[in-house]
Amino acid sequence: MEYRTIGNDPKTRRDVSVLSLGAMLFGTATDEATSFAILDRYVEAGGTFIDTSNNYAFWQDGGQGGQSEELLGRWIRSRNVGNEIVIATKLGARPLAPGTSYVDNAEGLSAKVIRESAERSRKRLGVDKLDLLYAHIEDPGTPLQETVEGFAQLVADGTVGLLGVSNHWAWRVERARNLAATAGLPGYEVLQYSYSYLRQRTDLPGELSPDGDYGAVGRDLLSYLREEPGLTLVAYSPLLSGRYVRDDKPFGPEFDHAGTPVRLAALREVAAETGATPNQVVLSWLIGGDIPVIPLAGASSLAQLNENLVGVDLKLTSEQRAKLDAAH
Repeated sequence: MEYRTIGNDPKTRRDVSVLSLGAMLFGTATDEATSFAILDRYVEAGGTFIDTSNNYAFWQDGGQGGQSEELLGRWIRSRNVGNEIVIATKLGARPLAPGTSYVDNAEGLSAKVIRESAERSRKRLGVDKLDLLYAHIEDPGTPLQETVEGFAQLVADGTVGLLGVSNHWAWRVERARNLAATAGLPGYEVLQYSYSYLRQRTDLPGELSPDGDYGAVGRDLLSYLREEPGLTLVAYSPLLSGRYVRDDKPFGPEFDHAGTPVRLAALREVAAETGATPNQVVLSWLIGGDIPVIPLAGASSLAQLNENLVGVDLKLTSEQRAKLDAAH
């Protein structure tokens, strides 16, 4: 396993494994015994970066979520997990009532919600401090200044280490970081977005915005990351829910463009050259790119996790990487 530093302040930065484990369905679709086995194997392989959210997985039972954090809390207590494991969670997209959704009834990012939701996450996880806390989705109804100050107060209180942001337009991330810097407050240092080898279309209306899917990495965000090397990109859904290797799971309309078959052909060619699976090549491509990425991959079985772990160790040649990058 390889490791990467996230954060810039010596007091809060952490070294984490270059493969993050997604715990979204732990405690719901993935039963406790299987979840514990996956977590144990991940740690055994050197994994140290586990991701969850306070709303996971509300859609499984029509509730409000919290099952993933609760399961991780039980695992942490039963395994006596030390400070070497970094648990990241998110707030802002928890439905306000059972049977509703974050699309039209999210808790938002007010100072009150940030304070109270973070405290509930801390209790579910059974930890004194949240290692990394993300703003999960945008909240246009709350002034950015209030959100920035709300997160910064948790860092000042010592109940949160690093701050991150997910599923926001790049301009709102920059504006929030500017507000924090001007006030001398800690700001977002970790960005979590959907990113994979195949490129998503940006001209389709998104679930939360008619202007597009601001949860997917686009050219503007890549440019921003090149200009801000102190930021870290964590890529969720890097394996597109198995679509690279499963014919029964077709790619959606967001991948319906001329570049998709060209990149798929290059991916399969490199996979054949290396003897690896397309999933493993995608993980290696992300980890070793010119913009270093930490892929966040879930697993519902030990077999899936073990396949991903092999991808971490796969080293692409410069020729193979050039072939993948040149495919349009």
